[in-house]
Amino acid sequence: MAFQLDSITQQMNLSNEVVLIGGVALGVLMVFISSASLFSRPNPAAARIAAVSNQSRQLDRFNRGLLKPADSDPSGLMKHFVPSDAKERSNLQQRLAQAGFSGPGAVRVFTLVRVGLGLVLPGLLLMVIFLSKSPSVLLPFGVSAKLATFNNMQVFQFLSLLVGGGYFGPNYWLNGRVAERKRQIEEGFPNALDLMQISVESGLGFDSAMTRVGNELAGVSPEIAFEFLSAQRQVQAGRSRDQALFDMAERTGVVAVRSFANVAHQSMKFGTSMSEALTTYAEELRETREMRAQEIANKLPVKMSAVLASLMLPALILVTVGPVVIRYIRYFAA
Repeated sequence: MAFQLDSITQQMNLSNEVVLIGGVALGVLMVFISSASLFSRPNPAAARIAAVSNQSRQLDRFNRGLLKPADSDPSGLMKHFVPSDAKERSNLQQRLAQAGFSGPGAVRVFTLVRVGLGLVLPGLLLMVIFLSKSPSVLLPFGVSAKLATFNNMQVFQFLSLLVGGGYFGPNYWLNGRVAERKRQIEEGFPNALDLMQISVESGLGFDSAMTRVGNELAGVSPEIAFEFLSAQRQVQAGRSRDQALFDMAERTGVVAVRSFANVAHQSMKFGTSMSEALTTYAEELRETREMRAQEIANKLPVKMSAVLASLMLPALILVTVGPVVIRYIRYFAA
């Protein structure tokens, strides 16, 4: 072993003193690391107690109804992108909740997506322009030839369009998603009330009926199922039923859901029959939906009049006046 160590040191041109110092330093380092790991090793009992205390604090926080962390003011770089006004930020958060994004970081993520698209899209255009000017890179579909015809003003115009589309485009997408989600909730809410009425009449309580309907509608109407189950999770966490229902109404932004929350609140407050209240309100919703359908049907003739006038009127004029015009042309030509 010593012969092998001497041969290795001779091959590496190292003296015995250097090898000895290196060995001593390595031994001291190993002793230091082992001592540090020994003294810094956590106590399993203390770690278990800390974990239990953290869980108890989280459960206590949930039991107080604080299901989501409070929306804090933006700080750092996000201060320049996230709306600093609390009212404007609350409106954006409400719109995101109505679109189905009710997480605590929805505002920040949506803002980062807008900023990212506003920077990435023009960056991609600049990268394509840079690659088109490189002789070693051949872009497909004749992109290089098309970009070669662009002057600086056209490039600036395209960059401005991409920045505006990337930054303001998500707003239009969000408005469309909110409108679509509201429409789906409005169309499926009378059926959900009918199922709740049947569940209440069969002997289930209000909370159990709401949970059962939410589970049953998960595949047919996932928006209503998500709202019902979210409200029931809040109730199970300790929040009052009225606050959970009104929070659901604010989160959806649908008038029918707000009226349902008022009906449930009044029925529980005055002790009236929940089944009768749900039956009456479901009938009113169904009549409202039928009246809305009739209103849309009655508007169709007015909307179609312009189309009929622009498409059928020229054909009628051609059929009625065309033969007379042809006859006069032949008469004067002869």
